[in-house]
Amino acid sequence: MTKFTVNNQPVEYLLDPETPLLWALRDASNLTGTKYGCGTGECGACIVDIDGEAVASCRVSIAACEGRFVTTIEGLSRDRSHPVQQAFAALNVTQCGYCIPGMVMAAAVLLKRKPAPTDADIDAGLTNICRCGIYPRLREAVQRAARVAQGEALVGAPPPGIDPAGAAHAVPALTPRR
Repeated sequence: MTKFTVNNQPVEYLLDPETPLLWALRDASNLTGTKYGCGTGECGACIVDIDGEAVASCRVSIAACEGRFVTTIEGLSRDRSHPVQQAFAALNVTQCGYCIPGMVMAAAVLLKRKPAPTDADIDAGLTNICRCGIYPRLREAVQRAARVAQGEALVGAPPPGIDPAGAAHAVPALTPRR
């Protein structure tokens, strides 16, 4: 049995201790926001926050997480109020979206460590691979998230707490014409 905390909830996995954290999260806990990409820790799609560090969950066993605190994209903010989530939405960073949970988590960890990151800090802290090439918008979004975390108002992001079932109703292009 392996015990640790995931998204502020104690968990106990009855899995082989060498099971990669990625698969425990996805298969046993149904936390599917953490994505499988390369399986070697290079792409960053599976990044989670473990005790304040951005970690590729495909490369760490659940045994290595014993007694630690893990935060996934689902645990960052249920209502999308985290500054990184708000900035990514406001700047329309997402394209296909597959790499975004790992990028958001890497950016959130970076901002905890460096509240006002330079472009070099962002380049060093977010080594995730994006096949869509969102890198210029990504850097801008992380800079914006840093300012939002320090109190700057953000225009253009969906308001925190929006009901996902009703989100399309607030988008004129998606509202049926009568």
